[in-house]
Amino acid sequence: MTKFNCWACALLCVLSSGTAAVAQGRETLGVGIVSSNDILGDGADRWRTGAFQISVLRGPAWTGVLGAPGSVMEYRFRGEIVAPDNLSTPSADDRPYVGALWAGAHTHFDWRGFDVSAGADVVAVGEQTGLRGLHSSIHDMFSQPDLDVENVQIEDGFYLHGTLEIARDIAFSGGAIRPFMELQAGARDLARVGMDVTFGSFGEDGLRLRSPVTGQRVEGVTGPDDGGLSFLVGGDWAYVNRSIYLPASSGISVEESQYRLRLGVNYGFGSANLFYGLTYLSEEFVGQNEGQLVGSLTLGILF
Repeated sequence: MTKFNCWACALLCVLSSGTAAVAQGRETLGVGIVSSNDILGDGADRWRTGAFQISVLRGPAWTGVLGAPGSVMEYRFRGEIVAPDNLSTPSADDRPYVGALWAGAHTHFDWRGFDVSAGADVVAVGEQTGLRGLHSSIHDMFSQPDLDVENVQIEDGFYLHGTLEIARDIAFSGGAIRPFMELQAGARDLARVGMDVTFGSFGEDGLRLRSPVTGQRVEGVTGPDDGGLSFLVGGDWAYVNRSIYLPASSGISVEESQYRLRLGVNYGFGSANLFYGLTYLSEEFVGQNEGQLVGSLTLGILF
């Protein structure tokens, strides 16, 4: 087991013990669903072609502020399909095909005035996920080109992955600036810094969750008196050391310097909210000739 997988395993143990310690008096605070697809962005079907995530937030009755580690828990399940540019005749110098399923637990808490999110996931990749078959069936349903990616798909595997983000809101009249830093290790090893800016009051008493693929911050827990409209813009830069999505056997190297630029609009009504965002993703592998635009849609529900 590598040191990165050991860190992720330790995070899982901490999360489990934290949840057990505050098991009483808990309720479902919200359910967040986000889907990202390049069809909603630049209209292509390549590279970061599709992702889906559902997050269930559990904890004591929401008061609008974070508490101790383990008090607010996010149980997350998500899937990703990452593909070469041409799905029928993949080029030898393009990235391999990836189907990945992630499942994990993350806690959101306050530390000396900073918002902290820490968690660990188990990651399954390869043909065993069934995502290539699903992708192929969707293409058949809509009379799209056949997939011929079996020979360029990464091998089956299981991995542990840990994520830590530290951020702080700096309020101004009509919104807030939120600088953040993030560390990831396991399936991808990276360090990231960035900033998000919110214009509008919607979401200020709730809890937003960051989409791992796009970096978009979407509503997970809606505040008790929340509603209205907010506009969000942001960006970040990451140094990426390695990724299981680009194994050495593929002959394709990860692009060490990567950045994301994003904007979105979030509308809250009653006990639900809707979000649409557009994100530019820079090149992720050496030889990728351009970045791509990915669109995101979310639905948030308060219980």
